Amino acid sequence: MEPRIYTLPPERLREATDIYFVRTRRILEAKGLKDASVRMEIHSYRFPGGYEWGVFAGLEEALALLRNTGLTVYAMPEGTLFKQGEPVFIVEGPYYEIAELETPLLGILRHYTSVATKAARIKKLAGRRTVLFFGLRAAHPALAPMLDRAAYIGGLDGVSGVLSKEYLGLEPKGTMPHALIILFGDQRKAWRAFDEVLEPEAPRIALVDTFCDEREESLMAAELLGDKLHGVRLDTPSSRRGDMRSIVEEVRWTLDLHGYRHVKIYVSGGVGEKEILRLRDVADGFGVGTSIAFPRSIDLSMDIVEVKRDGRWIPITKRGKLPGAKQVFRRRPGLNDTIRLLGEQGPEGFKPLLVRVMEEGKVAVNLPSLEEIRRYVLEQLEEVPEPQPT
Repeated sequence: MEPRIYTLPPERLREATDIYFVRTRRILEAKGLKDASVRMEIHSYRFPGGYEWGVFAGLEEALALLRNTGLTVYAMPEGTLFKQGEPVFIVEGPYYEIAELETPLLGILRHYTSVATKAARIKKLAGRRTVLFFGLRAAHPALAPMLDRAAYIGGLDGVSGVLSKEYLGLEPKGTMPHALIILFGDQRKAWRAFDEVLEPEAPRIALVDTFCDEREESLMAAELLGDKLHGVRLDTPSSRRGDMRSIVEEVRWTLDLHGYRHVKIYVSGGVGEKEILRLRDVADGFGVGTSIAFPRSIDLSMDIVEVKRDGRWIPITKRGKLPGAKQVFRRRPGLNDTIRLLGEQGPEGFKPLLVRVMEEGKVAVNLPSLEEIRRYVLEQLEEVPEPQPT
């Protein structure tokens, strides 16, 4: 048996469903209920502990999944901050068409939203400090462009994935691995080779914790590259001896003492919310990987909230959920929200968040660019308090 890669091409994503939906379609067809229309709402009735908001993401891919299906969609703009219990997405049409798509649709929106939310929490805590996404090695490589996109939507300042340039129009960012330095057997030779070979626009950031103490290697790099050295990177803080904050302070003091105040300090390796909070006033930036690539999940669920009978929409849902398709109205700044039934007017000064983005399988709006979505997220982050680190 030859080895293979177990991922699906885009044209088969609609088939990535659960067997009970396939069986449901067979039953509906056999009993003459193929035309029974519903409105289904996607919302999160349970946030991870300590989360006050999520970042709705994945809308563009969701619309690509639903294109040419005959379904109508109302959704919050991609990148909207939302609160627990609020609908973010409503799909309308024959349940027969929706059934098999529920699994891949929720998979797209839940994964995207979870990654973007974690990235936004990290960025909010980091403030003006640079944060780059280094998390591709924590997930299946087939997801690389999606993870880079979700992290960037969340407000991060850059991503390391090479394919991000082709898929997203983002220039990948990164420094060097320990392997490069080990192969040269000498830090100075590796740093010099980096400077000699790479294009001038690539920032000269030296990895400074391979063979010697971070303070010693930082000074070695500064003396070697001088004004060309943009920064130093301290990696894997969880495995280093001592306290990482003290190490960063020691490196900063030493560089300043020897006249290298221009050299910035970046920290990576095992960085999460608590590390960001503790180091943000002494470090200039962070590389964050696993905590964003494998975040706590924003538990999105999808439920029928209305059925169409005799030409009228009838509110109905299962126990524990609120019947009726709903609209979220917001007054900015902040998340000052109120929920009313879809089609009702909102309070004065409040704007509806869910808009019709697809009409019978055709996209009905101009989708924003990746940069526009990111700016939208950053604007909203300015209007909410810092999250409590988890």
